[in-house]
Amino acid sequence: MKLIFVSGRSGSGKSSALHALEDCGFYCIDNLPEPLLLNLLDAISNSSAYENTAISVDIRNFDGSHEQLNKTFEALKKKTIEYQVIFLDSDEDIIVKRYNASRRKHPLSSDSCSLREAIQLERKILGPLLNNADLVVDTSTMSVHELRSLMRNRVATHKTNEVSLLIQSFGFKYGVPSDSDLMFDVRCLPNPYWEPTLRNFTGRDQEVVDFLSAQQTTKDMLDDITRFIETWTPHYQKSGRAYITVSIGCTGGCHRSVYIAEQLKQHFSAKYSEVHLKHTQL
Repeated sequence: MKLIFVSGRSGSGKSSALHALEDCGFYCIDNLPEPLLLNLLDAISNSSAYENTAISVDIRNFDGSHEQLNKTFEALKKKTIEYQVIFLDSDEDIIVKRYNASRRKHPLSSDSCSLREAIQLERKILGPLLNNADLVVDTSTMSVHELRSLMRNRVATHKTNEVSLLIQSFGFKYGVPSDSDLMFDVRCLPNPYWEPTLRNFTGRDQEVVDFLSAQQTTKDMLDDITRFIETWTPHYQKSGRAYITVSIGCTGGCHRSVYIAEQLKQHFSAKYSEVHLKHTQL
C-alpha cells in the first residue's frame, strides 16, 4: 500500500496536489475528521482497490494536539504500512494575495482574528507536521501546472526504497527557497553576466557552458559539491529520508547556478533513478 498524507497551510495548493494524485490513480480523501483516520485505514489497508491512497490532513480536520495523529502513525508502523507526509507551504504574503484574489474565508479567520493572524496561527499549529514531513514543497513561485507536475513526477511515481533527488537553481536576489535540504552558494564563481557577449544567455547555453567549464574554480566547486552529495546522500537514506532537495544559488539564478545544477543532474542521473531538475528563475 502506498499511503501519502498531504498537509500544509491553507492557500498553499493542497487541493491541486490532491487532484494531481487523483489523476495518477490515487484514491484521495479530503477533510476526513482526524478520529476516523485509524478506522478508515483498518478498513482499506487490505483491499487492492485502495493500494494507492492519499489523505489530506490540515487545519480543518486537525485539532492541533497531535496525540491522535501520532497514534495513527504508530499504528501504521506496527502494521508495517509505509507512509509519507508531504507538506505544502508558501510565503505569507503570497497566501494573503491568493485569499484576496479568491475571496474565500480562511478556516481560522473570524471577527477577532484577521486573515494574516489566522495564517500565522495555522503555521504554528501545523509546526510539528512541518518538522516531520518527508517532503516540504514551497509553492510561492509555482503555478498550478507546475505543482501538479511535481506531484505526478516526484511523489506519485516515487518508489519507497529509492531516494528522490531534486536539484534546483535559484537567484539569491529573489530569496532563498524554503524547501531546501542542502544549499550551496556559487556566487564566488566568475560571473558570465559581466561578459557583454554572455549576458543574454543562460547556464544552459553552450556559450556560458564553455566559459564556466574553462574556469578552474568552477571545476573545483563542482567537484566539492558532487563529493559532498555523494558522501552524505546514503546517510540521509539510512535515516529514513525519501526526498532530498539540493538548491544551488547565484545572484540572479540564470548563469552559474543553472550551469552547476545541470552538471549535477547529469552526474547523479547515472547513480539514482529519481533525479529531478528545476530552474526557479528561468
